[in-house]
Amino acid sequence: MAYNPMAAYGTNKVTTATPAELTLMLYEGAIKFCNIAKMAMEKKDYEKANLNIQKARNIIVELQTTLNFDYPVAKEFDVIYTYIFERMTTANISKNPEDVELVLVELRDLRDIWKQVMRNAKDPRI
Repeated sequence: MAYNPMAAYGTNKVTTATPAELTLMLYEGAIKFCNIAKMAMEKKDYEKANLNIQKARNIIVELQTTLNFDYPVAKEFDVIYTYIFERMTTANISKNPEDVELVLVELRDLRDIWKQVMRNAKDPRI
């Protein structure tokens, strides 16, 4: 098998990431897959849309199953992730790009909040 520098970079990026960075990567991945699904729905490529909604749902399941319920905020995230998962299911059934857009709004908000949390953790004066 030939050496693939891009694959090596991706693997290294994940294996050296902090838990906070991994969470951010998961949000980014879910957004990416929802964007692909939305575009596929617009082109009536429902197989591609389904595949990418499934990938995004798997990410939400990963985020949800790794919640630490020792912290009260985990219950709130659990509710949010359940809502997003259900919205993705609805979008996948309806094949309506507008339903995917609703999911994207939620995911972008979570990502942006997470970025702010990461910034605040680095410099609490922010």
